[in-house]
Amino acid sequence: MALASFARRKAYLFLSRNPSNSSSLVFNYSHSLTPSSRGFASSGSDENDVVVIGGGPGGYVAAIKAAQLGLKTTCIEKRGALGGTCLNVGCIPSKALLHSSHMYYEAKHAFANHGVKFSSVEVDLPAMLAQKDKAVTNLTRGIEGLFKKNKVNYVKGYGKFISPSEVSVDTIDGDNTIVKGKNIIIATGSDVKSLPGITIDEKRIVSSTGALALSEVPKKLVVIGAGYIGLEMGSVWGRLGSEVTVVEFAPDIVPTMDGEIRKQFQRALEKQEMKFMLKTKVVGVDTSGDGVKLTLEPAAGGDQTILEADVVLVSAGRIPFTAGLDLEKIGVETDKIGRILVNERFATNVSGVFAIGDVIPGPMLAHKAEEDGFACVEFIAGKIGHVDYDKVPGVVYTHPEVASVGKTEEQVKTLGVDYRVGKFPFLANSRAKAIDDAEGLVKILAEKETDKILGVHIMAPNAGELIHEAVIALQYDAASEDIARVCHAHPTMSEALKEAAMATYDKPIHI
Repeated sequence: MALASFARRKAYLFLSRNPSNSSSLVFNYSHSLTPSSRGFASSGSDENDVVVIGGGPGGYVAAIKAAQLGLKTTCIEKRGALGGTCLNVGCIPSKALLHSSHMYYEAKHAFANHGVKFSSVEVDLPAMLAQKDKAVTNLTRGIEGLFKKNKVNYVKGYGKFISPSEVSVDTIDGDNTIVKGKNIIIATGSDVKSLPGITIDEKRIVSSTGALALSEVPKKLVVIGAGYIGLEMGSVWGRLGSEVTVVEFAPDIVPTMDGEIRKQFQRALEKQEMKFMLKTKVVGVDTSGDGVKLTLEPAAGGDQTILEADVVLVSAGRIPFTAGLDLEKIGVETDKIGRILVNERFATNVSGVFAIGDVIPGPMLAHKAEEDGFACVEFIAGKIGHVDYDKVPGVVYTHPEVASVGKTEEQVKTLGVDYRVGKFPFLANSRAKAIDDAEGLVKILAEKETDKILGVHIMAPNAGELIHEAVIALQYDAASEDIARVCHAHPTMSEALKEAAMATYDKPIHI
């Protein structure tokens, strides 16, 4: 069985190199178009081959890749700093604070178990925020350096369409310029989803942006929304001393997560004193006093209660950001929730206009946007691009982390596929026990008849790093036996994935 994956890999490589077989390599939406062939500008022309509106993970990757393929490229970014929401006020600063707050929490609660003792430990919040800001600044400057290295023209300003081949840019220094392009890629990302009756002031009622820059640790923090962002930011401030309560309308936290993993994950967070109010909705907000008073009600209706907080984090999801682009002027079609409709080549219904990342259907993840950008530019350059949204990993960067790729057990059941489940707890992993951090497990779902892996779910301290072996396995249609028969270094956390694979097709050794 293990040798079967090599044959599948060879078939995959054949497909990826043969455009006639490309239909199996690209994702599809209901909106399908065939863009017209477009020529490229000569090196001396004022017209670009590619113009990218938005310098976030999708946009800057698309711009760099286009330049690497020899296309004259301009990237327009309104923020004045590259990296988009992710780098400036999202993925990167949140991970900086997650790491710093975890170090404090470990020093306070775990170091003594390892023989490291000291009289006291305290939080220096300004220093912690400064470290976060330093990381952001260095990384944004790094992207500017990559633009210079690859000869990408960078325009700082807010762009809007004049025509399908022209973008008017109000620059951040007060001027206006027209940028022309034969192919224009919309990569403007997403924005915070607001809730009716709740006004975000970024002081007492904050979005994730405000939650990254609180001037003091709130005594009581209420998080509205039990998704990735809410749980991560709740973890940061909970570790630093806040009493954290998460209010969620749905019956479960992180509804996209595998059910079994979700239950264990919630228990882990509750042990860290994070409180949950599920099946609960916010029906009123009072900011007239020093703090915030939320009026809550059961999702199904019932008696109201009051929940008080010093700070409320609104984390109810994100929506595509296309405001001010004047899409309607050029006739770009969107769906009912504002996502731009594209075909398998990321082309909109307007010839020469493309869209990627959070503004189109699919997971709203930075790494998904990067893959979109890479593939979109390859299509523009006449090559074959490839993004499989079923194989995009997702990670919650709490402690323990939760990472997954592929189908959940609930999804597999819905498909009606006969399957097997293999699980292995980190309590039986030697490295996890050695470092005294053994909460979590690996869970693998595989088709019963063929042993093909359908989904992998990991809850562990470094699940976000461990998941990529599983991503590669799914990408090449590997069997659980393929992973089980690969030699894994000992002692490592990765051995838990091998043991779970062994448990899927046969039996594990260490449990």
